Amino acid sequence: MILCGGASGNGQGSKIALERSRRRFLAAIREQINIAVSPRVVWRVLTTAEGWTSFYADDARMDARKGGRVEFVSEDDDGEPVSEVGFIHTFRPTSRLEICWDSIGKAETKGTTLTFNIARDGDETRLSLVHSGGGVLEDEERREVWAKTWRQAFRGLRDSLED
Repeated sequence: MILCGGASGNGQGSKIALERSRRRFLAAIREQINIAVSPRVVWRVLTTAEGWTSFYADDARMDARKGGRVEFVSEDDDGEPVSEVGFIHTFRPTSRLEICWDSIGKAETKGTTLTFNIARDGDETRLSLVHSGGGVLEDEERREVWAKTWRQAFRGLRDSLED
């Protein structure tokens, strides 16, 4: 298996490829929360525009099916609208949703992937997220900002569903 083109035979190319792979793995954000509602309720929030605007985006459009288009609109630091545009890569009702963001555009999340897993955990539902890929997550400072954003969004989601 060739990991990196142009290797000189001294193993340096493979070492570089392995280091890049390690950084991408470490660059992912992992968040998890338990919510005292059924998996169907959490699934409904993650697969509807109304659901996303309740805890994350200012505006949203979602074609909730495998291959469906997704667009979230939020304001940037200057108050300008920024669109995250992508598609649904994995769609397993009440258990797994994966959204892949386009690699073009102004959104800082371009080229990243959101993977949500939903599972029953006793009387609650465990929602977990892995936000991976894209250059923004390789920058430690920006990754911390996004980790905080997801923590706050998950808490807001839980608070709104448990009221």
